[in-house]
Amino acid sequence: MVAAMAAAASSRAFLRPHGGLLLPLIRPLRRRLSTTAASASASVSTAAPGGVVDVLRERGLVEATTSEALAAARPGERKVYCGFDPTAESLHLGNLLGLVALSWFRRCGHTAVALVGGATGRVGDPSGKSAERPELDVAAVEANSDAIKSLVAQIIGRVPEPAHHSQPGTDQQPLVNSAAGSSANMGSFVILDNYDWWKDITLLDFLKEVGRFARVGTMIAKESVKKRLASEDGMSYTEFTYQLLQGYDFLHMFKNMGVNVQIGGSDQWGNITAGTQGRAQRVFMVAGPATAGTELIRKILQVEGAHGLTFPLLLKSDGTKFGKTEDGAIWL
Repeated sequence: MVAAMAAAASSRAFLRPHGGLLLPLIRPLRRRLSTTAASASASVSTAAPGGVVDVLRERGLVEATTSEALAAARPGERKVYCGFDPTAESLHLGNLLGLVALSWFRRCGHTAVALVGGATGRVGDPSGKSAERPELDVAAVEANSDAIKSLVAQIIGRVPEPAHHSQPGTDQQPLVNSAAGSSANMGSFVILDNYDWWKDITLLDFLKEVGRFARVGTMIAKESVKKRLASEDGMSYTEFTYQLLQGYDFLHMFKNMGVNVQIGGSDQWGNITAGTQGRAQRVFMVAGPATAGTELIRKILQVEGAHGLTFPLLLKSDGTKFGKTEDGAIWL
């Protein structure tokens, strides 16, 4: 019953241009989703006249950004990606905020890129995990990838109808203004699969182009790595390299497709962002925390203009995050 209610509420709200539903979802699910949906219908807020970051902040969908320059981006300036690993045949409620954030970037005129991890899904992101994910065979990964691509296309690929609200005795009013979210300003949308480039990269290529710039000490300092190393089972080398794989995804898309923004949950901050270098220059990171990715960017990209944004995690009542491989997953 709860899963059905969640699916119904989320499907109605993915592209709804107001945040009455989203803010309660960020907190633990203390209220029934039907009540949340009802409160969303009753509340009306006009999209912020600023950029997409202002729109997301108004809805409680910004945990941190690498630079306030992202907030000043004009429509069409950014190509924004969010990644989804195919570790199950569907996305879950924990992916909701990423889908909503990506949808808003598109509604505000930017290019939305959904990256399905046909390659990284075979490794498994250790962030927030107390044990290694179960290994999936190739057929399962491919089937899951196809299913997730179809789901994401249905959600983000559609063009929303103009949304209105009305009250007795008043004319209908648009819920979103022309500067943020109208169909006329809609950005483009594309789905990519990182297996398309990883299948052509050999281990020697990876060690030369990525591994030589990463510092093991810095990678070990990542919180999720430290926790796993302190556990009884430790961490496999496969999982340890995940942060480099995710970093290279951004590097590849930046160089070949012009993708310049990565968004993800707050547990991805170590995989997404970097520190400050030189004249307080914010440098986008492509491998682990601190200087590992910073060095890689300096030596390979040598450019400015790449940014990261994280949104809060959607947590269960016990404080753990929703996940595709966790008990009690609520599927979209």
